[in-house]
Order: sequence, then C-alpha cells, then structure tokens
Amino acid sequence: MKFIYSAIALLFAQCAIAAPSLRKRADAAEACSVGFCTLNGGTTGGAGGSTTTVTTLAELTAAVSGSDAKIVIIDGEITGNEVIKVGSNTSLLGTSSASLVGVGLRVINEKNVIIRNIKISKVVAPGDNVAVQASNQVWVDHMDLSSDKDHGKDFYDGLLDITHGCTGITLSNNHLHDHFKGSLVGHSDNNGDEDTAIRVSYFGNWFDSLNSRGPSFRFGQGHIFNNYYTSVSDGINIRDEGQVLVENNVWVDAKKPLYSTDGGLAVANGNDFGGAENTAGAGTISASDLGYEYTLAETSTVAAGVQASAGQTLDF
Repeated sequence: MKFIYSAIALLFAQCAIAAPSLRKRADAAEACSVGFCTLNGGTTGGAGGSTTTVTTLAELTAAVSGSDAKIVIIDGEITGNEVIKVGSNTSLLGTSSASLVGVGLRVINEKNVIIRNIKISKVVAPGDNVAVQASNQVWVDHMDLSSDKDHGKDFYDGLLDITHGCTGITLSNNHLHDHFKGSLVGHSDNNGDEDTAIRVSYFGNWFDSLNSRGPSFRFGQGHIFNNYYTSVSDGINIRDEGQVLVENNVWVDAKKPLYSTDGGLAVANGNDFGGAENTAGAGTISASDLGYEYTLAETSTVAAGVQASAGQTLDF
C-alpha cells in the first residue's frame, strides 16, 4: 500500500511536465488503490467477469444491471434524458470518446462498483451526473462532469453526490466544472442517524468554475487531499459535525476555500488557500483515523499535476 501511494506522488511530479492532452491506456480490470475504497476487502468492480462494449442507451441500461461481475465499456456519445442504475460488481468504463449527454448514473443500494473515464454533461434535475446512495466500495475516477451556467442554479442538480450512509468511497482524478452545485456529501441536515457512517476520500480532483460544493460535507468522515480549485466561490463546507482531514490542496480565486457551518470541523495541513482564509472549526481527525496509508504529493506540484491528469484522460 505504501508503495502505491508513493507511486501516485511520483505521477504528480511527472504530470507537472507532461502534456495535458496525453492519454494513458488503462487496465479494465484495475482495482481501486486510493483512499477509503481500498478498505473492507477493496473495490474490484467487475474484474473477472464478462466484457461488453455499448454504443446506445438501451445497450447501456441492460449491460450495467444486475449483480454478476461485468466490465461495460462505453464507446462514443449516448444521449437521452434519464438516470441509469448501475448494479453491483460492475466496472463501467469509457473509451477516449465516451460521452453521456443528459444521461446520469446512479449507484443505489449496491456494492463494489467502479466508474471511470466517462464525460457526463447536462443532466437535468432531479438527476445528478453521478449519484451514489446507500452503497459501499465505490470508486469514481477520471470523470469529466459538467453542465453550464446558462440556467438557474436549480435547473441542474449535483455533479457528484454521495448520500445515505455510503462507506468505502473514493473520488479521484475527476474534473468537475462549469456548474453551480458541484459535489454533495450527506443527504440533508436531518439525516445524521444514517449519514454519520459516511467515509469519502477526494484525491487529485480539479474543481473548476463552480459556485459551491467543493464539496459540501455533512456528518461523516472525509479525507480531501491533493485537489486543485480554480474559480470556486464556496469551496469545502464542513457541516453538521462532519470531520474532514484537508491536506495539500491548492486554491486560485477562492472566496471561501474552507469553512464550516452547524458544527462542522476540519484539520487542515499544508494547503495553499491562495490568499483567502480558512475559517473552519478545528477538528480532531488524524491520518491514523483513516485506516489506510498514503503519501502526499507536495503542494507545489498539485496545480500542474492535477491539470495534466484530471478528467477523461484515460482510454480503455
């Protein structure tokens, strides 16, 4: 585990001088190696199962259903106006051209799911681009998630939301951009009995041109490290007695990079707030509380590293 995280730190240093357009051929059977999704037996998705390539909405809907082990690869653009439910033991992956327009993904009451390298845009409310609810061992990685700011803030909902007591969740190397409400953790202020169980890691994500929720984090425990923020008005908002460890992140043009409401607490180490102020309440969470090992990339390498690697930069 220690070697894996050292390798990730090295990758950040390499990405600082790499061309942003460089794509990496990825292994369809790769398991999660970052954050909370490495615990409780790990997150392997559909490794060992059948592989199916889909090009239409009907094919996608059918291929991701059920709990049998399966690898589903999206090739090309699929359009629609609905949310697709993804079953357990699934790896849903995208080629370099994979795009869902108006089509969201939902993982609800499931386990062991991997979603990687898909561009998802303009999913109209009440759907989210990606929503994970009442599920465990889920890895969402290298996604390009967006809408637009041409409509009111409630025309679209969230880009990447984790709610209803999810555990073992890692959100890594994603590009969330051009949207009002980025990423929500915790269903509501009245859902503490369920959502105190939440465990979410954010690593290597690029939050870009967002109004708020980078993320908004309720009740549970989180680890937010080596992420990059550009033009995000309200960044990390810790709420309702959530406890979050915030390490080696970088902000540019932020008004409220890290703050708390309703008893939210944070421990902040090594961050570059871009001249803005951290006003979050002081928490007690530490690295030993997380249950996994990791090595942080240096703060000075985060901006270039994240911009080069975040988003749909893989191929399957």
